[in-house]
Amino acid sequence: MGSFAEKPLIQLTLARIREFGREPEAIFWTFFFPIVMALGLGIAFRAKGPEPVHVGVEAGASAETIVAALASEGRIEASVVEPEEAEEALRKGKVALVVADRGGDVVYRYDATRPESRLARLETDAALQRAAGREDPRAIRDELVTERGSRYIDFLIPGLIGLNLLGTGLWGVGFALVRMRTNKLLKRLAATPMNRGDFLLSFMFARLGFLAGELLTLLVVARLAFDVAIRGSVVSVVAIAALGAFSFTGIGLLVASRARTIEAVSGLMNLASLPMWILSGVFFSADHFPDVVQPLIRILPLTAVVDALRAVMIDGAPLLATAGSLAVVAGWGIASFAVALAIFRWK
Repeated sequence: MGSFAEKPLIQLTLARIREFGREPEAIFWTFFFPIVMALGLGIAFRAKGPEPVHVGVEAGASAETIVAALASEGRIEASVVEPEEAEEALRKGKVALVVADRGGDVVYRYDATRPESRLARLETDAALQRAAGREDPRAIRDELVTERGSRYIDFLIPGLIGLNLLGTGLWGVGFALVRMRTNKLLKRLAATPMNRGDFLLSFMFARLGFLAGELLTLLVVARLAFDVAIRGSVVSVVAIAALGAFSFTGIGLLVASRARTIEAVSGLMNLASLPMWILSGVFFSADHFPDVVQPLIRILPLTAVVDALRAVMIDGAPLLATAGSLAVVAGWGIASFAVALAIFRWK
């Protein structure tokens, strides 16, 4: 009996790892592209002080008085606009609110569907009412708190980890298999004593060979650049990522199981991944979608992976608390691999 290192599955897995290492493009998309995204989005949506509120005041007899009252608040940037320019300023987003004096009454013109316009309306009205002599019946004070875990970057990093697992699982496996099929390499391998299940499993195990590197790199950069913390167990994060890698590789095997050309598998992979890019809450909460589609969103594997990662990293939840999400991920992986093995085209 040969040593463990001589087992066919081990040798096939090592072959997959060597193939990956010979492709600089694959290394870039696996290890460096998620870092570029994290840095770009983290800087763009970094925690900043309150943005100034831009308000337009229609030209008129009391326009300068209103501008002066608003300017005294500090956070409101008010400027006089001509009546015929007010509509265009609102439409183009130059101002969030237009204030007009109509015979002593103050009129606010704004788009109620824009959150910044509603905020501008509240702050502007409070400023004008105070300038007119209003006194607050109760004293208030603000206590400003900044918590790690509440920032956008803390929300984003688990999403990027899940997105990277999805991309490498689908695109890394799909292109490799179709290229082997078009070069008739699969046909030659099928004629050998090789176990076909071992061949497909080697793609899944090879993913683990790179998982530690890509996960560690992204987490270290997130910590050093943005002070992103992991409130729960690091072991739990690794376990969730490993299960996600297996599951998405199984989906990649299924997507590439029948495709004969690169164009065909590209279309299938886009079809499989695009709904998850949009619906799974990578860049914004999936709760924004209507209730009628929430059951569908919750059974998507990327949604389950991202939800589990956020529960551990942001909320500090134990691994057992994510059992429902992990069951969804495991179900997709097992079912995808079984179907791929049954319908795989070797020619």
